Amino acid sequence: MTSDHLGQRPLPRRAALALGAAGLAAPALAQPAWPARPVTLVVGFPPGGQTDFAARILQPGLQAALGQAVVIDNRGGAGGNLGTEQVLRARPDGYTLLVGNANPLVINPHTMPSMSFNPLDLTPIGMMLTSGLILCVHPSVPARTVGEFVTWAKTQQQGVDYGSASAGSLSHVAMELFRARAGLPEMTHVPYRGSGPAMQDFIANRFSAMFDGASVVAPFLQAGQLRGILATSAERIPAFADIPVGKEQGLPDFEVQAWIGLFGPRGLPEAIVTRANAAVNTASQDATIRERITSRGDEPGGGTPEQLAQIMRTDHARWGEVVRANNIRAE
Repeated sequence: MTSDHLGQRPLPRRAALALGAAGLAAPALAQPAWPARPVTLVVGFPPGGQTDFAARILQPGLQAALGQAVVIDNRGGAGGNLGTEQVLRARPDGYTLLVGNANPLVINPHTMPSMSFNPLDLTPIGMMLTSGLILCVHPSVPARTVGEFVTWAKTQQQGVDYGSASAGSLSHVAMELFRARAGLPEMTHVPYRGSGPAMQDFIANRFSAMFDGASVVAPFLQAGQLRGILATSAERIPAFADIPVGKEQGLPDFEVQAWIGLFGPRGLPEAIVTRANAAVNTASQDATIRERITSRGDEPGGGTPEQLAQIMRTDHARWGEVVRANNIRAE
């Protein structure tokens, strides 16, 4: 029996197509808005480091902005690669995100040629915090400026040892870049498994110099156990205003930034990126969170996903050149 027999006219073709499209769209519209359940932040390092600090300091602000619990999952190992790979292979639904730094994302690809994934495939969301590095020397070193350090280093017939958080870490490549720019002779690299063990030996005078993030060296500077002679930020770090920057010491444009950002898997929907980025920016502007960050010598993050992506691209190219020039390999 036709619709005419039922006393109904057939729908015009355009109206029928419209109804069909509406029916297809209905399941999508029925999906709950993100996030509908807790969000996990994977940190590719053990608790206690700068990356873990960034995750935990922004955690309450992110929870408030998103209206859901934010759970931190520390997955240390392989220089941050394990956590990075976990997020890269996660479903792009916004419930597994990465708190990542420069080491695994833009340095490891050069120092670990056998890596089976590309961290640049991550979806940038937003910057969580940034930090200038500080070049520290042991108090036994008679240098308070870069010039004095270079002069002293050139007189050491046994050479000069410097430490780093690990082979191929930011503290390692930053020192090699500094050495080349400052005209220093070859120095002996002493790598450790993390900044903590390195700092203990540094204080014990088992090597003479080291770069690390401002918040990492802060307690040792404040206790007089180390001396800062150079900050790699564009301007002096307010928490360490007595430490001059490169342009004040004959090193124009010598700027090195440690950064920690929030990332998602490849293919993360734009709507989720936008919402997560807004949450990072909101949390970064919280007065209590900002004060806790700046008191350690770091700077709050913020900005757009594209700004974070551009920083990644720039640092990837820059550190690649330093790694190749010095034949650096992670151990």
